Amino acid sequence: MGSAFLILHGKKASDPIIRDAVTLLREEGISLEVRVTWEFGDCHRFITEAIEAGCSTLIIGGGDGSLNEAVNSLMRFAATQRPPLAVLPLGTANDFATSIGVPQEIEAALRLALTVTAQPIDLVCVNQQHYFINMATGGFGTRITTETPEKLKSALGGASYFLHGLLRMDRLKPDHCTLASEQWQWQGDALVIAVGNGRMAGGGQRLCPTALINDQQLALTVITAQELFPSLLHSLTRDDENPNIINQRASEFTLTSEHTMTFNLDGEPQSGTHFHFKVLGEAIRFRLPATCDLLG
Repeated sequence: MGSAFLILHGKKASDPIIRDAVTLLREEGISLEVRVTWEFGDCHRFITEAIEAGCSTLIIGGGDGSLNEAVNSLMRFAATQRPPLAVLPLGTANDFATSIGVPQEIEAALRLALTVTAQPIDLVCVNQQHYFINMATGGFGTRITTETPEKLKSALGGASYFLHGLLRMDRLKPDHCTLASEQWQWQGDALVIAVGNGRMAGGGQRLCPTALINDQQLALTVITAQELFPSLLHSLTRDDENPNIINQRASEFTLTSEHTMTFNLDGEPQSGTHFHFKVLGEAIRFRLPATCDLLG
């Protein structure tokens, strides 16, 4: 088995804490290659290099967007070629890393990535061509995360999304759409739509609190209330039913709308009037903590 590869987001390359952790692990005898991205496309080029070298683990050093880019790259290879994936959380929100229980401390996260057993997990395919590992969100919340200024994200992290949302309540308007699977159908006005393989999005908001990453099911949450933030607060703090929140599960379903909608797939925007969501069971292997809450 070859070396582990750490693909590091270019903005983090000069971080002395990361450098010290890599140096320490190498001194302990761990074979760890480091590659630094500069522009879009670098991630796929480095993953290709890692696979050709027979890498033992592919560690993505970045946020949810970096992890999404890696997942979409891996899915261009045959299942037998895909190395185990791991994450070093270095982004603004790190929603997926947080929800699976990866430590925020750099050395601890790297050690976990290099030592724990890889578990098969699901991915979600959208419109037969895009993939996500954590969550797709649409509606008002998507517009907020897309528009949140980079300086605000740098200063406040995940809380920046919530603050920016409060400042833009004047733009609160629903999307009229239809959701349908083989078992159910819903039509109406949605303020927030969350399609979860994982549980968190938008800087720690638990939009799909029952989602699991290995049950070959999608957790769907639709917030239809005219008061968005009270409904979100209700979903985060109470277990009783809220008539303004719709919860469904399916392995596959479609969403259609007469006007263009945008979904953030792990933070990466995709726009259209028709979206098809389908779970791909055990698509990749991921190095997860033994106490991961997202395993069924």
